[in-house]
Amino acid sequence: MAVQSKKIALYVLVVFVLYVIITDPAKAADYVQIGFEGISNAAQAIGDFMSWIADGAKN
Repeated sequence: MAVQSKKIALYVLVVFVLYVIITDPAKAADYVQIGFEGISNAAQAIGDFMSWIADGAKN
């Protein structure tokens, strides 16, 4: 039953994404840009943390 629920949720998500892309492509592009900026910021934070650890966790 849980697998069926996951399939339905995935289909609903795909339909929603396609609806947003078709009805308002500019807004969809903004959402993609926001997502990539978030990923970039997260990667930068992880890199900063790893550098801090490599430096011996000094301030």
